[in-house]
Amino acid sequence: MLKWLTATTVGKIIITFFISMVPVVELRGGLPYGISLGLPYSVALAASVLGNLVPVPFIILFIRKIFGWMKKLHVLGKLASRIETTGREKGEKISRYGTIGLCLLVAIPLPGTGAWTGALAAAMLDIRLKRAIPSIILGVLIAAGIITMVTYGVIAVV
Repeated sequence: MLKWLTATTVGKIIITFFISMVPVVELRGGLPYGISLGLPYSVALAASVLGNLVPVPFIILFIRKIFGWMKKLHVLGKLASRIETTGREKGEKISRYGTIGLCLLVAIPLPGTGAWTGALAAAMLDIRLKRAIPSIILGVLIAAGIITMVTYGVIAVV
């Protein structure tokens, strides 16, 4: 099935979009993958940025309810508590910088950062959606710039 998806331009866009939605991988994996598939840079960038941003409002709006539901189930309760703790810890680090800190958390393309973590931290800090979204979008765009430089730098070396 993966071969079929990567055989067409639309399939390449779809897979780039969905890879960018995956937690931890996010845009850091989606953008280089789209470029490696031969997508034009602008198309790979648009697909990966949009894919990375799709989960953000849902995380901010619903993650606390989801954690509450998960905690009722013994098997998922520990996982929910661990993720919630991570969100609070990241939130504490950025709380004194507000939306600028949120933007920087999302912008730095390292493990434990990104749009998912930023959205989780925003939810834990009770940052309203209309204040969090612009910071997260800017952070994703900065991360995209960094990833682009790294990707094309690696391609130039190889």
